[in-house]
Amino acid sequence: MSETSSPGPAPFRPRRPVDVLIAEDSRIQAKMLEKRLVDAGHCVRWAINGQKAVELLREKRPEIIISDIEMPEMNGYEFCKIVKTDPSWQTIPLILLSSLSDPVDIIRGLEAGADNYVTKPYEPEYLLGRMESLLDTPLKAESPVPGSEMEVTIAGQKFKVQAGRQQVLNLLVSIFENAVTKNKELIVTNQSLSVARDSLQKTNAELTVVNEQIDRSNKRMTRDLRAAAKVQQSLLPAKAIEVPCATVSWKYVPCNELAGDFLNIFPLDDEHVGMFVVDVSGHGVPSSLLAVTVGAFLTNRVSDSSLLIRPGKDGGPPQVVPPAEVVTQLNNLFQADNQAGLYFTILYGVLHAPSGLLRFVSGGHPPLLYVPKDGPLKLFEVESFPVGFVPDVEFTEETLQLKSGDRVYFYSDGVPEAMDEKLDQLGNERMTGLVESLRGQSVETNVTKLLESVQAWCQPKGPLDDVSILGVEWNGKEPS
Repeated sequence: MSETSSPGPAPFRPRRPVDVLIAEDSRIQAKMLEKRLVDAGHCVRWAINGQKAVELLREKRPEIIISDIEMPEMNGYEFCKIVKTDPSWQTIPLILLSSLSDPVDIIRGLEAGADNYVTKPYEPEYLLGRMESLLDTPLKAESPVPGSEMEVTIAGQKFKVQAGRQQVLNLLVSIFENAVTKNKELIVTNQSLSVARDSLQKTNAELTVVNEQIDRSNKRMTRDLRAAAKVQQSLLPAKAIEVPCATVSWKYVPCNELAGDFLNIFPLDDEHVGMFVVDVSGHGVPSSLLAVTVGAFLTNRVSDSSLLIRPGKDGGPPQVVPPAEVVTQLNNLFQADNQAGLYFTILYGVLHAPSGLLRFVSGGHPPLLYVPKDGPLKLFEVESFPVGFVPDVEFTEETLQLKSGDRVYFYSDGVPEAMDEKLDQLGNERMTGLVESLRGQSVETNVTKLLESVQAWCQPKGPLDDVSILGVEWNGKEPS
């Protein structure tokens, strides 16, 4: 790992700071966008969906809105339409963000009244530049003109569009800029293909040598990938794991041979049990290698590399490191700038088996699900950055006192963010509803049924992300 890194580009500085409202259901993407905007000098408010964004609009009018399209409860198109049909809001510039690029999606944005359309992934400077351009040309309130509505048919679908000239111009300019950017990428790709084509003009003898080298490399890579997969499997708990005063069940399904997820649970000493779920950004070999490297530090063996247990003082027994200190040290060790831009989320907890006291910390991870034996389910959501995303961050420790029969679930975002063929997410509400319906059954049944529900939700293609689930039921004796 490199100890030094070259400085990045200077932060984009707008001509004036403005109040920005973000509507984005992905917590990590919202955090990343919020940081870019704050670094550029803007004030930011965040809503998890269109409905929450409308509530923030009523509290205070922003100067510009940035909204994702694929959101639960109220999507970006619905939110945009509400903004653009309200006379008090219709002059607020609104930018739609989406990973979709079909012409139908663009027409739907125009139909909803969007002023700009940016395709994911995007460079932060490009988005900031689009914001500056919209703010430089303030929108004017336009009343609908009778007979100005146009009916547009694309891909067999009909849309009724009634948009002002300025809105149409802004949206067309954004589409043109997106097209220019993609065209430049296509030119670079074509140039690379041209070089590759020229290389293929070698003699048959040279090609034979190259093919033999490729064949040897592929065989070696296959062996290496299988070895890496075995190393990843070693990071998982034993099949018949036993921990003091608790019943444990877990499921782990990578979407590829190598995964960025991993989980584990193990005794730290005679009284403490450590448990975690880690989710590295991205997929494939780079993510899996970082996962394996992180796993080497999350071991219950007392060693110089383990972050979980430190040697005792003056020859005394080993000491369990507090969860917040563990994640803070991970953040210091694995900065994304030194890991090819990769970062990871983590939920790490230490259970005191005799008393049922759970201490845990989150590094940008989905919330812990608490299922008491009696009483309502609760999601413990902790606002924090992913590990490696921002340097010099101190993470906060949370505590939860379990009673006999209480359960907790650690899981990766492959569970609530699992998408069906319509790109609708499973979501926290469906996830907790399923666990609630299985409350009377064993923790093993709960974990199994939750995984089966994720897989069924993602049919016909199956999950596109790794799925990790860890369920723990505390069965200790409560103090009298």
